[in-house]
Amino acid sequence: MITKGIRGAITVDSNTESSLKEATLELLNTMVSKNNIDVNMISHVVFTTTEDLNAAFPAKFARLDMGWTETAMMCFHELPVPNSLKMCLRVLVVLNCEKDFCPEFVYLKGATQLRK
Repeated sequence: MITKGIRGAITVDSNTESSLKEATLELLNTMVSKNNIDVNMISHVVFTTTEDLNAAFPAKFARLDMGWTETAMMCFHELPVPNSLKMCLRVLVVLNCEKDFCPEFVYLKGATQLRK
């Protein structure tokens, strides 16, 4: 087994707990689906938000709504780089996986511009 990371990002409609929850769950569910992730494969998860998002911790929704109760997770703010994408939630899911696993990164809504 080796360790690999899967990156993902999504823009959030507003700085409210409900909008952060909706965006977090949409992003994580898409990442799980596209990468066939078993929660037991997850080593840890790092969430970041732009400074304009602080209404809730994204890890809370992974724990409560997705059942990731045994997964180590941390939440941080992104660097406030001038002219960077606002209202953005990013995630790095780190997996213990086979060497041939090829992660499929996920960028949703306005975050698709991060890959251009």
